[in-house]
Amino acid sequence: MKLYSYFRSSAAYRVRIALNLKGLAYETVPVHLLKDGGQQHSDDYRAKNPTGLIPTLADGGVEIGQSMAILEYLEETHPEPALLPADAGGRARVRAIAQTIACDIHPLNNLRVLKFLQREMGLDDRARDEWYRHWIDIGLSAIEAMLAGSPATGRYCHGDQVTLADVLLVPQVFNAHRFDCDISAMPTVTRIADACSEIDAFIRAEPARQPDAED
Repeated sequence: MKLYSYFRSSAAYRVRIALNLKGLAYETVPVHLLKDGGQQHSDDYRAKNPTGLIPTLADGGVEIGQSMAILEYLEETHPEPALLPADAGGRARVRAIAQTIACDIHPLNNLRVLKFLQREMGLDDRARDEWYRHWIDIGLSAIEAMLAGSPATGRYCHGDQVTLADVLLVPQVFNAHRFDCDISAMPTVTRIADACSEIDAFIRAEPARQPDAED
């Protein structure tokens, strides 16, 4: 397998965690989102992923360019260890948590959105960061309520086994810390992210440990 990745991409971070949890070897192919005007915009990369977004997973003749689709593909092709619960209700809950992050938080704070806010809308760094923190606060507050208010929450987002919800949560918490977001009012989110940070698969996926990592 090859993972076209950027070390700070939270979407690529999710996939790295899942690959590690499932014990799958892969080659990292760095795609720098800032150099050369953004290497994700090159003709070669867009031939693999027409969206020009990171990541893309290449597995033999299969190329997949959306992180959630990649995660579902890995779950279907390498079902052990399972990252979705056995019961339909549990799977729906895990997907709801994961998709709240992937669909409601992340798109508003993606790099291309932040660039548009600055270049086309004229926002300065302070206003850009305020935008980022606003959506982090709304999104992670919702996740906190989903977790803290449910008896299904255990050591991790769903019970005491890691699921896709945790795979999505950890990169989002990393981003919150990176942008100095105040998540002190989200103790359940913080507790679960801290628990995951002790697991080797999560540690090896950290941005600073990637072959293309920069200061």
